[in-house]
Amino acid sequence: MVVTLAPDGVNRRFTVDDRIVTILGHPAFAGFGRLLLPRVELDIAPDARISAIASTLPYHQNVDPHVVVKALNRMVDDVATGREVFFDIYDEAEKQRTPSKLQTGLFFFRGKPGAPFAIIAPGGGFSYVGSVHEGFPYAVEVNKRGYNAFVLRYRVGYGEAVATEDLAAAISYVFRNAGALKVGTQNYSLWGSSAGARMAAAIGTHGVARFGGDAIPKPSTVVMAYTGHSEYSADDPPTFSVVGELDRIAAPATMRRRADALRNAGVAVEHHKYPAVGHGFGLGTGTSAEGWIEEALRFWERVQTSKSSSAR
Repeated sequence: MVVTLAPDGVNRRFTVDDRIVTILGHPAFAGFGRLLLPRVELDIAPDARISAIASTLPYHQNVDPHVVVKALNRMVDDVATGREVFFDIYDEAEKQRTPSKLQTGLFFFRGKPGAPFAIIAPGGGFSYVGSVHEGFPYAVEVNKRGYNAFVLRYRVGYGEAVATEDLAAAISYVFRNAGALKVGTQNYSLWGSSAGARMAAAIGTHGVARFGGDAIPKPSTVVMAYTGHSEYSADDPPTFSVVGELDRIAAPATMRRRADALRNAGVAVEHHKYPAVGHGFGLGTGTSAEGWIEEALRFWERVQTSKSSSAR
């Protein structure tokens, strides 16, 4: 496939009429452009437009190319003003030992210096990473409240355990580099959708070290969207969960049972089921799920306030 270079330099912004391959060749994304798209080896028709990017996300619906472009342009603007947006979570030696780790990294959407951070793990059935739909757009919304947000690009094709190891490595990376990144490590949250929600919930139950990461605290809050994950413990963090009533991949009843079980175990829970919505709805713009990110942020803030009060 021939990569088309974006004209006009590093600050050239996208429109929905641009070709998808111009994302790969944009100077702002030099060295990591392929990691923005669902699969590294994605075979894209040379004339395919961003307006048709939903075709690259078979497990998702409600994909709005204007939302995709808005999030991509946020990163373009950051790079144009000298802000680094992509960070490796593994060093060169680790990537040489395990070449699949070349597929990984963190995209950083900066909030207020010292503010807590969220790490967002998009879904894709562990066969692709839907960052353009339920990663970067989520980070933009989280940023509106001043929080720092990271979107994880994890390995695909290796199953849940390997992907969760990448999430543990990403959390550890942020903790180790919190000073340089100017993020607060208190009250961090993990957000995941579908496959990504399984990963976030597993860390919430078992901790970071269980999956090869450092011995650091669990997240203060887990936000999980449309997943069939059912494992839990009484030590899980406060959990916010959402699903569409028409979801045929993540059964709404399964999510409800887990929410009820957590609540019965004494864990703070908020759970929502949205009518006339299926799987992979992302921000839910134009559906009954629209605004769920804002509700999740309020939940996370209540948890932070509760922890601050109990620490006095």
